[in-house]
Amino acid sequence: MTTHAALTHSRALDVARQALQVEAEALLALGPRLDESFEDVIRLILSCAGRVVVMGMGKSGHVGRKIAATLASTGTPAFFVHPGEASHGDLGMVTPADVVLALSNSGESDELNAIIPVLKRLGVKLIGMTGGATSSLARHADFVLDSRVAQEACPLNLAPTASTTAQIALGDALAVALLDARGFRAEDFARSHPGGSLGRKLLTHVRDLMRAGDALPVIAADLPLLDMMRVMSDKGLGCAILVEADGRVGGIFTDGDLRRLIERGTDLRGLTARQVMHPHPRTVPADALAVDAADLMESARITLVLAVDDAQRLQGAISINDLMRAKVI
Repeated sequence: MTTHAALTHSRALDVARQALQVEAEALLALGPRLDESFEDVIRLILSCAGRVVVMGMGKSGHVGRKIAATLASTGTPAFFVHPGEASHGDLGMVTPADVVLALSNSGESDELNAIIPVLKRLGVKLIGMTGGATSSLARHADFVLDSRVAQEACPLNLAPTASTTAQIALGDALAVALLDARGFRAEDFARSHPGGSLGRKLLTHVRDLMRAGDALPVIAADLPLLDMMRVMSDKGLGCAILVEADGRVGGIFTDGDLRRLIERGTDLRGLTARQVMHPHPRTVPADALAVDAADLMESARITLVLAVDDAQRLQGAISINDLMRAKVI
């Protein structure tokens, strides 16, 4: 075994670039090989009443776990079962209603081949993802996804590199084709990712974040301006909201409006809320997505919008700080 002392800067770059080139060529070769059998696999999985059970040994097992996770997060129920553990009881996790996706570059994995007869007796449909067109896995599979590569990216052509990249890409292609066939939407994706940024944007509504009830600086039309300023200070929302007798929003007055009155030298004594209010404040439905409120604030260059019902009755208020705390923006 040679030491790293023989490594030169230029050789490291050459080897790395060659590896990327080999893997890129392996991926480009996959597309033209997709045929009717790929469509048959899509139809099989779409009609599956159970789940997709993904299996694989070694590096193919690591790829299989990733494929199972991608399928599950894009609308196709799936999970990974280790073939070695399957022979010792975990095969009980597989039901006749399931579909098995087995990964093996050579198609001759002993652990996989050992359980194929049991899967056949169960009546489970078997999809083989393999680079071995005449392998045991390919012969026994109901459908074959061809993942063969011309060579590995490893300079010795030994370490699974281009072959595992091809498996990942083929698994992604499978997941994306299924996603499209199911009519899977961004909202569906968000439901399986509630903790992520997309989930927060597509699942969080204004009603979930807005200030409501006693937290709102609600005032009557005839309230003197100086009293209104005390309400604004007490509630700390940076505004006062005029609400009519029927509950509809009648206007809004903000800290910025007060600053502009003072800058103009306006005599504040004797003024009432009605006289200084903006009669048509920006509003959003309380059931709107919080991200819609964020978009409105950005387009109107404001930091707060009011939440209303269908009759324009006040339901609450949401500020840019509320959105930032919830990590919607």
